[in-house]
Amino acid sequence: MSTEIRTFIIPDATAEEGQAQLSSFLRTVEVQRIDTAYADGAWRVLVLFTDLRRKEESLQIEAAIAAALNGWRDKAAAQAGQPREAMLSDDVVSEIARFAPTTEHELSIILGARGQTAAPHGAEIVQVVRSTLDLLID
Repeated sequence: MSTEIRTFIIPDATAEEGQAQLSSFLRTVEVQRIDTAYADGAWRVLVLFTDLRRKEESLQIEAAIAAALNGWRDKAAAQAGQPREAMLSDDVVSEIARFAPTTEHELSIILGARGQTAAPHGAEIVQVVRSTLDLLID
């Protein structure tokens, strides 16, 4: 999720209208920072923000991927006769869900940062992520 920027200009002549627009906007976002400046008879308001709708969508996507990965690792662990944590730890599931890798190379970068490798289940993990994303897009 990325921070976005929006600028408002609130002229002295129509200050109430400009303030109302700014207030309405601020109710729909998570503000990271606000900077203001006054020049030439108007306030300039710079808002750095995260769109709450996109944030919610991202959280829902992460939850769906994590659930799918948990289902996969339960099955894979049962087939291998190993504990579920042997397939992927909870922390790794969260990281994979957060970044949603769609290639084995992307997965290897995520796992490599944790000192792990994608083998031998990398292709299966990537397929779970792709399938979940496909279901969410349809």
